[in-house]
Amino acid sequence: MKTMTCKQLGGACDTKFTASTFEEIADLSKKHGMEMFQKGDAAHLNAMKEMQELMQNPEKMNKWFQQKKDEFNSLPED
Repeated sequence: MKTMTCKQLGGACDTKFTASTFEEIADLSKKHGMEMFQKGDAAHLNAMKEMQELMQNPEKMNKWFQQKKDEFNSLPED
């Protein structure tokens, strides 16, 4: 198991997510983002806006995603 924070995954807070794979941790982060969106959390809404802008450029988005995956893979096991 490895742990990353919301901020490490492009979010706005220090909430920690723990998972066995990057895909699992990305899913946990996405669910957290949806919860924050529903609550209207301003910091998370801003982070989502930045992510939406990044998604407009598939090459940049793929590079960002790969960097986060590499970061996850380089983390020590908890």
